[in-house]
Order: sequence, then C-alpha cells, then structure tokens
Amino acid sequence: MKKAVMKNILLLFSFLLVLVSCNNNKPDVSLIKNGDIIFQTSTSAQSKAIQLATNSKFSHCGIIYKEDGNYFVFEAVQPVKKTPLLKWIARGKDNSYVVKRLKNADEVLTEKALKQMKSIGKSMNGKNYDLYFEWSNERIYCSELVWKLYKQSTGLEVGKLQQLKEFDLSQPAVQQKMKERYGNTIPLNEKVISPAAIFESDLLYTVISN
Repeated sequence: MKKAVMKNILLLFSFLLVLVSCNNNKPDVSLIKNGDIIFQTSTSAQSKAIQLATNSKFSHCGIIYKEDGNYFVFEAVQPVKKTPLLKWIARGKDNSYVVKRLKNADEVLTEKALKQMKSIGKSMNGKNYDLYFEWSNERIYCSELVWKLYKQSTGLEVGKLQQLKEFDLSQPAVQQKMKERYGNTIPLNEKVISPAAIFESDLLYTVISN
C-alpha cells in the first residue's frame, strides 16, 4: 500500500515538474512586439556545424508577428513560412529561446515600416530553403531572411555581413557538412549573414531570455 502511495506521489511530482517546465518556456506575450527577432538552437542536422562555425549556440532565427491576436514566427525553413510561436519554441533544443528588439524600435519599426516588412516577406513566402547559403533571393536561409527584411524595410543592417572563409571551418563536423554541400569547390568568398552575427548586433537589446 505504501509503495503504491509513494508511486502516485512520484508520478504527481513528475507531472508538476513537466507542467512548471512548460510554463517557464511559454513566453510572456505582453513583452513581445511586432518585428521582434527570436533565436533558438535548432535541432536540425546542420545545427551543430553552424554552432561550431560561428562559435555560438544559436543556429536559427526568425521574426515575430502578431496577427488576429495570435503570434507567429516568420522563418526560412523548408519552405519559408509562418509558424505559430509556441510550435516554433517547442521545435528548438530544450524549448529555449531569446527574443531581441531594435533599441529604437518605436521610432524605426513604425506601422508603415512593419507593413513594408510584411509585404516584402510575402514575396519570399514559399521560397525554398537555401542549403548553400548563397546571397541571392532565389532561395533563402533563416538569418538571410531576417537581415534582408530589416534592410529593405528600415535601411538598417542588423548584423555584420561576412564571407564564408571568415568562419571557423576547421571542425570535422563543419568540414563534413561543407563536403556534403559543396564537394571540393567551396565558395569561400560567398557573402553570408549568420544567426550569431544578428544576435550580437549592437542595434539590438534582449527582451526575453529563456
């Protein structure tokens, strides 16, 4: 009898821990504004290589929009699309995320600018994910989507552009992924924007860190 009671108590305790964990990872949407940028550690196959190459734990990002009372993340996956915020968070490692915002968002992200950002985003919606990280609009990768939407709607460059050769390409996991993508012809001079570069931009400040 005592064993059964203890077992039930342990099950209840485990359930409460899971419940608390879920609540801790649920964002306080009252802190979020249209145009905020959200970051996470992706669980995709290429995530580890991106983390090693950029010396950052963040490997994926997107832009948060509120539409009809619901929050979405506009992101470049396969394909470029809107994903419900809670679903986006649940897809990341340990449900962890960080939300950042322009320091002068109230002056820059006006209704007109946000409208333009969404309009430009519609032209990219449905595009294929860019596995080769090329600086073109034919295919789009996550940080490229964020950077270009901000650049084209506000004129700001949120994050420093780099060339592929500036990243740490020495790690075996990085070399393997590059071999899969490029073979023996690696475009070392290709222009690239990484999630880490956007995260580290001095134009942003942290709103939520979980």
